[in-house]
Amino acid sequence: MVFTDNRMRLKISHHTSYHYDEPVQYALQQLRLTPKTNVSQKVISWSTTIKGGREEVEFDDHNNNRVVLISFEPGCQSVSFLSEGEVETTDTSGIIGKHGGYAPLWYFKRYTELTTPGPHVRSLVKELGNDFCDDVNKMHELSELVERKVVYETGRTDSSTKAEDTLEVGHGVCQDHTHVFICAVRLMGLPARYVSGYLMIDDRIDQEASHAWAEVYISDVGWIGFDVSNRISPDHRYVRVATGLDYREAAPISGMRYGDSSESMEVSLQVQQ
Repeated sequence: MVFTDNRMRLKISHHTSYHYDEPVQYALQQLRLTPKTNVSQKVISWSTTIKGGREEVEFDDHNNNRVVLISFEPGCQSVSFLSEGEVETTDTSGIIGKHGGYAPLWYFKRYTELTTPGPHVRSLVKELGNDFCDDVNKMHELSELVERKVVYETGRTDSSTKAEDTLEVGHGVCQDHTHVFICAVRLMGLPARYVSGYLMIDDRIDQEASHAWAEVYISDVGWIGFDVSNRISPDHRYVRVATGLDYREAAPISGMRYGDSSESMEVSLQVQQ
């Protein structure tokens, strides 16, 4: 593989805070907020600061994500996480290459609750057809087709929206684009996975949320990324953080708590060169 020497150093600051109307006696959170060095990026520095909780253990999960398990301080009503650092990125046209980690390739052909095909996804794959010279071109055409079928609009879906429901509504965000794309790819028999990470946007530094895209395993190429929302393969503006079968496996933060207290969340994210 030959890559251009198109590099960039990105500075990232990602702050997430949770607030509760009643004291929380017990809670655990898994943080997938630490990027790793790979062919497309080199982590220069990275740290995570925790307030209102403490780190219990740090490990690599079956997707090879760096996970930090956090417990809340008993009786707390707020907890926050600040992940920040610098990453040097290289434009590899989305190519990550050979498979790694603990999960085998066949694992990424599995359907999940969020990515189970129904009539809408099957119709999408049928509309795509088979008139392509190779799988890479086919994936790019699929990406453009999904983007046309699902208009980017916030507030119409949430983290529990399934790929089928997204196509029915016809609106969604990067998470929904990725789920529909992954579902269709698996229906065609190829391994696909969800990626959560960061994207430097040219006209702004402050952002409301992290970004999501997909990766497909193609013979003789390996894993290659497709950002449906932007109709491109990831370049030097992207930082990969976590991967999984769907959003639930790659979510930046997930967990559980005891009690009936209501929760509110605030996110502050900055990505800049």
